Amino acid sequence: MCTIPGGERRFSCTNRWKWNRGAVASRLLGVLEDYLRDHDGVITLAQARAAGLSHDAVNRRVRSGRWLRCSPGVFFADDRPFTDASRIRVAVWSYGPRATASGLAAAWWHGVSRFAPDVMEVTVPKVSNHRRRYRVRLRRRDLAPADVVERRGLRVTALALTVVEAAARRGGGAKLMDSALQRHVELPQLWRAHLRNKGRTGAPRSRMLLQAAGGGARSEAERLLHEILRSANITGWKANHRVGGYRVDVGFPATKLALEVDGFAFHSGVNEFHVDRTRQNDIVLLGWQVLRFTWLDLTEYPDRVSAVVRAAISARLPTVTGD
Repeated sequence: MCTIPGGERRFSCTNRWKWNRGAVASRLLGVLEDYLRDHDGVITLAQARAAGLSHDAVNRRVRSGRWLRCSPGVFFADDRPFTDASRIRVAVWSYGPRATASGLAAAWWHGVSRFAPDVMEVTVPKVSNHRRRYRVRLRRRDLAPADVVERRGLRVTALALTVVEAAARRGGGAKLMDSALQRHVELPQLWRAHLRNKGRTGAPRSRMLLQAAGGGARSEAERLLHEILRSANITGWKANHRVGGYRVDVGFPATKLALEVDGFAFHSGVNEFHVDRTRQNDIVLLGWQVLRFTWLDLTEYPDRVSAVVRAAISARLPTVTGD
């Protein structure tokens, strides 16, 4: 028995040792649970050891089925859903502490894209011996410090580089870049990230999108619209056709149908919107129907554009007479 000053006996030393040991174990479990909750149920062996677990304790959790071994040294606590965030963490942490989420995976992590990709893109140092894994696209390159950030405990490409690269991927495109420019990032930041990484995969498409976002979208969009009309064998149109005191991008004089193209939405200000709508109203009052298409429509949904134009021509043929 243990005594305190005055000779009063309270409890045995063995019980005190057991109580202390239980308190330590309880604190350890609390630390682990907080970590797993904050990291989507994923933990590495190094992280578990740093939290106070021994190698044997980790193995016991795996043998009991409480933890699943996702890859060597990466585990998932199997008492919660395996989410998209979990998938990305596993994909990145499987390649070690210097691995970085990039491309569409990084775009989802930053909140720029709505859906996580099926195949995760992970960037690792150029000099590394990592093997490819299922549903992971591996990129070997050395990123500049300015192009890497940590978000919620995970290394990801910085927002500017993420937008530039993800926009060049299938599933990203002009919509992703335009959305990011409206809410998250400035165009000069995107150009700087692009120029720091000029030799990367997808750089030519990124440059085209950046040039379009910088003000060249309208002329390029007109060219794309012409190509779509020609490819669909739609005839009877004139480029830069005069209607009243204005010129429309494409006009169908026989049906009084006008097609107008817009650049990136982030360029649109209040004054531009007001002037543009006044112009459109004047054209409509002259008996013309106006269809508007965005850069996204032309680059991502050309078949939809041609179908809408055909439908509009067919709808107006019986009702329009004269010029």
